[in-house]
Amino acid sequence: MDLTTTDGAALEKSEGQAKERYGDLNRRNLQLDMTRGKPSPEQLDLSEEILTAVGPGEWRGEDGTDYRNYGIVAGIPEAKAFFAAYMDVTPEEIIVGGNSSLTMMYDAMAGAVLFGLPGGDGPWREQTGVKVLCPVPGYDRHFAVCERLGIEMIPVEMTDDGPDMDAVESLVANDPGIKGIWCVPKYSNPTGIVYSDGVTERLAAMETAAADFRIFWDNAYAVHHLGSGPARVMNALATCKAAGNPDRALMFGSTSKMTLAGAGVAMMAASSTNIADATKKISFATIGPDKINQLRHVRFFGDQDGILAHMAKQAALIAPKFAAVEAALEKNLAGKGIATWTSPEGGYFVSVDVVDGCAAEIVRLADEAGVKLTPAGATYPYGRDPRDRNIRLAPTMPSVEEIEQAMEVFCACVELACVRKLKESAA
Repeated sequence: MDLTTTDGAALEKSEGQAKERYGDLNRRNLQLDMTRGKPSPEQLDLSEEILTAVGPGEWRGEDGTDYRNYGIVAGIPEAKAFFAAYMDVTPEEIIVGGNSSLTMMYDAMAGAVLFGLPGGDGPWREQTGVKVLCPVPGYDRHFAVCERLGIEMIPVEMTDDGPDMDAVESLVANDPGIKGIWCVPKYSNPTGIVYSDGVTERLAAMETAAADFRIFWDNAYAVHHLGSGPARVMNALATCKAAGNPDRALMFGSTSKMTLAGAGVAMMAASSTNIADATKKISFATIGPDKINQLRHVRFFGDQDGILAHMAKQAALIAPKFAAVEAALEKNLAGKGIATWTSPEGGYFVSVDVVDGCAAEIVRLADEAGVKLTPAGATYPYGRDPRDRNIRLAPTMPSVEEIEQAMEVFCACVELACVRKLKESAA
């Protein structure tokens, strides 16, 4: 029954049923967490052998370099070659660093604020009205970086193919203060959208008023499929080169959701000009990354086929969890007109849109019933969803059984909050 088209009496009855169901679930005293996209222990167990991939006396590089010592700021040659193949760039176009791509993204943007970027007019902090475009719903940590650095954020709605490019092109063409755009091009956080070729090509070729405009291309989920193999997305760096804007793309990736989340390897790929600029900036902050860990990853994976084989094992573990989320949403909410959701083919999240004005109340009700969800508004800049309707679900960490329990609570909260809102609107 479509609850959005029913009369007051039917809504009254639905509210009573939803309230009773929610009360029963609340009395179970659950303690479940679906807040963040963390790998489960079983996923981490798949990489146990990485801890012994480099043993005593095995710490020399192919050229005899002792990787226990300082140096090699941009990453060891073996890692640069290996992850250049992974990122589809040349070894000269990549920096391999520590475990966090978020750190590399923060450093790239902070470096722009403090010192500027090649092709620009100096440090962003010395310019007025600096802004970055933020596709929404999007990744809360991207937004936190901008907020921390004092950069204004402009939301741009996502479509099924990526950000609304008509809006993006209009904004960047007329405002020199717009310096960049955040992008999660494959299995986007939280919607799971994969950017179309047309979107990538338009991002690469569009006219920008800012000469130092950058695409912060966070390809965090490049090989994180749910069983059908990785989706295809165009290489932003190559596409920008072909469009005559070789310095526009800064591409980021990491193994943190592939191997050990706290001990992965992160990378940034860009033009040789951007790599030289970033390497110089990094050299003031470090005397070198964890080279032993970089070597461990190269030896653990072996080759690119090794990455794909490893990620197929990951998919076998997490695909049933996403299926449990989908099954619960279909069973409890389909056809009621109060919620829509994404069915991603990869990544770490499911995005749910509910009746306007209900997301925060749903999160509150779920928390009261023992199910922790990502705060409402987290997928928008400044934590403010103007329609208060988007909720991000993170299924990877809990077990299937825990997800089934959590989703039963979630769906009950959605129905109760939305029916109440519909009653209020009808009054």
